[in-house]
Amino acid sequence: MGLKYFYKIVLLLIVTGFSVSCSKNEEEPQLSVSATTVSFEPEGGTSEEITIEANSTWSVSNSATSWLQLIKISGNSGATATKFTALSNETGLTRSVILTVEADNGQARRITITQTGNLYPTYNLTPKAPDETGMSSTAVQLAAKMHMGLNFGNTMESQAEGDWVNSKITLSYVKFLKQTGFNAVRIPCAWSWSHLSDPAKAKIDPAWLNRVKEVVGWCVDNDMYVVLNIHWDGGWLDGNIDKAHKESTNAKQKALWEQIATTMRDFDEHLIFAGANEPPADNAEKMEILNSYYQTFIKAVRSTGGKNSYRVLVLQGPGTDANKTYDLMNTLPTDKVPNKLMVEVHNYTPSTFTILTNGDATWGKMAYYWGKGNYSTIEPEHNATWGDEDAIIAEFQKMKEKFVDKGIPVVLGEYAAFRRTASFTKYIPMDVDKHNKSIDDWTYFVTKQAKAHGLLPFYWEQGPVLDRKNNMVLDQGILDALIAGSK
Repeated sequence: MGLKYFYKIVLLLIVTGFSVSCSKNEEEPQLSVSATTVSFEPEGGTSEEITIEANSTWSVSNSATSWLQLIKISGNSGATATKFTALSNETGLTRSVILTVEADNGQARRITITQTGNLYPTYNLTPKAPDETGMSSTAVQLAAKMHMGLNFGNTMESQAEGDWVNSKITLSYVKFLKQTGFNAVRIPCAWSWSHLSDPAKAKIDPAWLNRVKEVVGWCVDNDMYVVLNIHWDGGWLDGNIDKAHKESTNAKQKALWEQIATTMRDFDEHLIFAGANEPPADNAEKMEILNSYYQTFIKAVRSTGGKNSYRVLVLQGPGTDANKTYDLMNTLPTDKVPNKLMVEVHNYTPSTFTILTNGDATWGKMAYYWGKGNYSTIEPEHNATWGDEDAIIAEFQKMKEKFVDKGIPVVLGEYAAFRRTASFTKYIPMDVDKHNKSIDDWTYFVTKQAKAHGLLPFYWEQGPVLDRKNNMVLDQGILDALIAGSK
């Protein structure tokens, strides 16, 4: 065989079998994990399956064997499924560990395991089996049953019930509201601020829980729907929508709602829980943290079982501002029970007209006159310069488009414009008739447009409209506007 043919044979071997043999012997080392982070709640549990895939044998090093176990700590070439199990975390602090997956082919991957701690004891001590009796309505169906709503404003959210309005809620007042035309009430409520029997454990005074339950019972017994919340409550949630306080705030949210939900568990769908009041989230990062507080709220309520397994729950938009809610509330937390969530916003547009009653502010001048045909020529400096009818319609339209049209009812949890009288403020309008008409027109317009756009209006009443002690109407103009707007 000539030298020329020898070179051809060698070249053929190189191109075919020899090159294939080399590629097999020099296969790229492979190692992958299907999840690089796994999180556990304080009570522990078992994770979803994690797949580890490699083209050689591998093993996992675990330095947290005292609280974390792995179903499989090693495997061979190919795909292997494993799970992690965390024990209950009673340390009160978050704990974490980084697991290292090492393959014999020289590759390594990390999986970070994190488990939050129980800062407070669990109060879900008597969970019940789910009970759908009297809870069959979806959020949309329940919303259709609420026609005209009112707040027990400045009453149960004060440090002592009624201190701010010099009157407590009575059964006769509840009956008076029903006779007047209201079939829904919102109860702003404090819990942590002044009603903890053991602050270190976030334990609510049983006497206060029973008092709130009594008021809720009066309403339900009179066929009235109730929205019960954790209001400002000293600001423990509102002032801590940030990463530094996320864990501790979630822990408190869980502790309080486990107690509230357990106490109120046997009420039927007439009772609705609301997770907060006006949480001031103003960017995407804070909205994400706020959603974690709502996720905790949902899980805490659902975990107590019974009728709470199916109860309708309300989540507040950031600042309960319609525009911020439209921009930032792009996802809702997960609820294992479908069609049981509502969203809440408030409306005090324009705030110079509705809120500024005791003097001008750096951000605006008091407005006494609002609405087409109601502007004063006697003191034009007190005409509302923004927030007209079109602005209010635009806010409600955003809520309709983003939530109502998608089957998520929206609660207008607060709205009110206060009449300037001598008993209420020293700043009395000169053009009294136009001021009074402005108040009545605003009340009617907001109520009417809320209903037209699918929102459920709850007027903020703290005493000027209804006399709680004597069960009398003090402001017939506002009441008439509410009734007319609700039709």
